[in-house]
Amino acid sequence: MSEIVNGRGSGIVLLCRAGFEGDCAAEIQDKTAELGVYGYCQTQPEQAYVTYHCQHEEAEHIARKLTLKDLVFAREMFALLGPVKVAGIEDRASEVIKVLKPHQETFGLAGELRVGTPDTNEANQLSKFCRKFSVPLRQALRKEELLSNKPLAKRPMLHVLFVNAAHALVGYSYSYNQTIHNGGIVRLRMPKEAPSRSTLKLDEAFQVFVPENEHEKRVHSGMKAVDLGAAPGGWTYQLVRRGMMVQAVDNGPMAESLMETGQVKHIQEDGFKFRPKRKNVTWLVCDMVEKPARVGELMTSWLLEGDCEEAIFNLKLPMRQRYAAVKGYLDQIKEQLQTEGSKPFEIQAKHLYHDREEITVHLRWLPRS
Repeated sequence: MSEIVNGRGSGIVLLCRAGFEGDCAAEIQDKTAELGVYGYCQTQPEQAYVTYHCQHEEAEHIARKLTLKDLVFAREMFALLGPVKVAGIEDRASEVIKVLKPHQETFGLAGELRVGTPDTNEANQLSKFCRKFSVPLRQALRKEELLSNKPLAKRPMLHVLFVNAAHALVGYSYSYNQTIHNGGIVRLRMPKEAPSRSTLKLDEAFQVFVPENEHEKRVHSGMKAVDLGAAPGGWTYQLVRRGMMVQAVDNGPMAESLMETGQVKHIQEDGFKFRPKRKNVTWLVCDMVEKPARVGELMTSWLLEGDCEEAIFNLKLPMRQRYAAVKGYLDQIKEQLQTEGSKPFEIQAKHLYHDREEITVHLRWLPRS
């Protein structure tokens, strides 16, 4: 931890899944190079975050221009203003203010405060402390006119990330470039009726990829959906609970509880060979354990041939050079859609909280303006 405290006090902090720091670092190096910024990454295995060091002006540029939703391995991102050592200090809030005050011109009046930890067992033990500390810290920040008296959604957010009990990283993010979830973690309860834990992946995907104000229009009752590789029905369950009529394609058995809903038609067929008889499918979902390039090609062909409007699917990750592999998969999909498609499209990919050794991808045609 002394490396962080004695290191440079500006850059970008990115939170990720423990064990994927190298992939997160490779991605930020690649994306910042595209912006013409060249810094260096500092991280340690299993710490669940990466610090990208650069000049303060460059960090500000990245915080504005590098879109969080376009990053695969980063759950949350903020511009770093400096480290804070708080061990043994009675008034921890004043130490945070010392870091923020010289940079107030950069973020102005902040609209919200987020105090959290990386997603590790050690850091998670501080969650109770973070909740308690956020109360006096808010009061102190408001007294110093660093934080608004009530939450303002369109103002920057201040971040205090406790990496352990003695050290924190302090920074900010812009309202249009942040996640609504602390740490970028969507915490969900496992439904008792769901036939497998994989159900949480699709539940999270709908929340991450479809903005809340668009759910009523894009994810609603009465829609037609297809689940490829559906058995026993973890992903089908999420479609059914949203009121959709589902064609569940798999040679394996489906959960009886899903079949009893009357919303599911079980089609015992190879998911790579099946196509719907009518072009009235809104959602295609797929969590098949297959070569990722093959799955990506299949999903792209469904979109190109008009067999669905939107798709959510998982791509399994290799053991090594995961970012390079992911970039290759996504570039292949983009190239095919650009070459063979005639409409604008959107592609998003995330290493979701409920993913393990896979990423989740969302594809859709964009409505013409």
